[in-house]
Formats: sequence, structure tokens, C-alpha cells
Amino acid sequence: MSNETAVETNITKNKKVAKPKKVFAPFEYPIAYCIAGVDEVGRGPLVGDVVTAAVILDPENPIEGLMDSKKLSEKKRQLLFVEIKEKAIAWAVGRASPEEIDTLNILHATMLAMQRAVQDLSVTPDYVLVDGNRCPIFMQADGNIASQSVVKGDDRVSEISAASILAKVVRDDEMFALDELHPEYGFAKHKGYPTKAHLEKIVEHGVLDCYRASFKPVAQVIAMQGVLPTKTKPDTVQVKC
Repeated sequence: MSNETAVETNITKNKKVAKPKKVFAPFEYPIAYCIAGVDEVGRGPLVGDVVTAAVILDPENPIEGLMDSKKLSEKKRQLLFVEIKEKAIAWAVGRASPEEIDTLNILHATMLAMQRAVQDLSVTPDYVLVDGNRCPIFMQADGNIASQSVVKGDDRVSEISAASILAKVVRDDEMFALDELHPEYGFAKHKGYPTKAHLEKIVEHGVLDCYRASFKPVAQVIAMQGVLPTKTKPDTVQVKC
């Protein structure tokens, strides 16, 4: 093998081969009279509630532009947030607190928050579609509500897209409010996610009582500093965290 061929072979080996993007077939809706879509925001952050939303859309009053909330600009999310609340047959927001997350773990707390969102709907659905690969049991007075998890549902199911937008805007607004109380942490920028800058701020300023103490980066700071979480400032701004 020539040197030139050997070099070409090594270059080929070292190249990262991009995995083909999985394409999902259009979602086939179940036969149901009243469908609610459910999604969550905030499983990964170190601070605040995990927030969920449930939405029942009105087929007679469609909403254009629904998609995964992460793919929308903040301005577009805010506009759709208002439109969804105006046009949906019913919508509700559920949540689980940092204390519940620390007690139950983030997965079970998220399932609980989803159940709360569906329970708070003003109209009881007969079918619930949940983003992801698992869903909790949803109950009503006369038994369980049929449900189904949908992988990439926030891109494939309009009801789930709407729920993802509501949950995202609600949680982001809470991070903006928390940023007003504690601007030194930078919540408006990182939204509570464990960025390098956020981790440095926790070490510098300590852990607030709205942090999730069971999450490893937070637990490490608490153990290292040997202090309990500090209280947030008085409720000059109402922040659910």
C-alpha cells in the first residue's frame, strides 16, 4: 500500500459517519371522541418545578404553526401560547415541585405532573396522547382513560405540540421571574439547565431552596459547602419553584 493510499485510508477511518436521521411515519390518530395531548418541560434543569400541560384542540378552530416548542422562536411561542388558550376546547397546566422531584425522582414526578394536568382539564378526554416512550395512568370517575405514548409526538401530534408550547412558555416565564429575584444566577439565560456558567454560579452563590437537591451537581455543592439551601427572597414576585 502506498503512503498516499494509507493516508487516505486513515482519513476515512477518522471521519465521523453521520447517522441517518430517523424519519417517523405520519401519526395515525386513534378512534376517539375527545383527545388530549400532554407534554412536559423541565426534566433536565437543576432548579424549579417540572411543568406539564394538557390540551384538547378544537377541530373547528384550527391553529396554524403548531410544532415542537423547541423549534420555535420565543416570540412565536408567546403568540401561539395566547392563541392556544383562546382557541382550545380545554387546557391545563400541571407541575411537580423540587421537593416532589427529590422524593419521587424526576421520572415519577413528571408522570405525577402529567396526571395533574389532565385532571385539571375542564373537559374530560376519552383518550390521552403523551409525548415520549411512556405515559402514566390517567383516571376519571368511572375508570382509566385510554392513553398512548408517542415518540416525537411534539412534532407529529398537534395536541402534543400545543401542550409543549404551553409548558415551555409557563416554565420559561417562571425562570424570568426567578431571574428578577436572583439576577446573579443568570436564570433568564440558562433557564436552570446545568450549563458551565450555571454550575459556576451555584458554587459562587450557593444553593437556593428552589433547587433540586437530589440532582448530582446540586448535591455536590451542598456537600462541598456543608450548608443547607438558602431561602429565596420574599415573595415580591410570585415564582412557582
